[in-house]
Amino acid sequence: MNTTSTEAKHGLADRGYRPERADWTIDQGWAHYTPQDHAVWKALFERQTGLLPGRACEAFVQGMRALPMRHDQIPRFDELSEALMKRTGWQVVAVPGLVPDEVFFDHLAHRRFPSGRFIRRPDELDYLEEPDVFHDVFGHVPMLMNPVMAEFIQAYGQGGLRAQKLGVLEQLARVYWYTVEFGLVREGDAVRIYGAGIASSSAESVFAVESDSPNRIGFDLERVMRTRYRIDDFQESYFVLDNLDQLLALAQIDFDPYYQRLQTGPTHQPGDVLASDPVITRGSGRYHADKRAQAAP
Repeated sequence: MNTTSTEAKHGLADRGYRPERADWTIDQGWAHYTPQDHAVWKALFERQTGLLPGRACEAFVQGMRALPMRHDQIPRFDELSEALMKRTGWQVVAVPGLVPDEVFFDHLAHRRFPSGRFIRRPDELDYLEEPDVFHDVFGHVPMLMNPVMAEFIQAYGQGGLRAQKLGVLEQLARVYWYTVEFGLVREGDAVRIYGAGIASSSAESVFAVESDSPNRIGFDLERVMRTRYRIDDFQESYFVLDNLDQLLALAQIDFDPYYQRLQTGPTHQPGDVLASDPVITRGSGRYHADKRAQAAP
């Protein structure tokens, strides 16, 4: 479960929680899920699997098909891990909630994906402050079946540990946000979803690929590292890969020259469009403009 960026500081550690294990893992406790918990999973699962065909990328679709993920019950992490280990060497480990950055990065660096074990309440189907088991498992795990994404997220974990020491975590976190969480990728003439934050959201899975409001901009690493993001609403801009293999190139890149350049120069706001941007679609900005107008006194 991600705790990236000073733009999204959060976590149980901030509330004085002290884990029983140094790596913050806990038992999933699958037998303790209630019928209501499974019913919430079922409602979310059926809604998203109805929305994602034609919107999610092929790698996500293939990952879903290959996983032991049922519509009517929360998956068992040990069964997911067995399938992942055979395909990409990953496993899913349960954590009590959002964990400290260094713990999160260490798990990723060792191909362990930390997932919250709790699931949202029935009145929270459309909005949740902290990622739950549906976001973490339904949103992230299918893409971990893809070797390219598996390599990229491990490299991100390794890079995160280094970025912490260098004091540049905020810039690196933006890469994770605009790829793993809210990334889009070209497939033929279309733009498809691969980011977990979009794939697990009924509203954003439509907004990200069909609305005329957001910008869709070709992915450029330094541009992304200079760009703030929204944690409280739909994104104002999405960055689009030409193909998933771009992530493999990112996994092998030396970030130090980028960190040096980022010490100077501008930081861009989420809705900015630059003259140098490879714009795929320039958004109207209508959605966020309307929200700001409604919030004005």
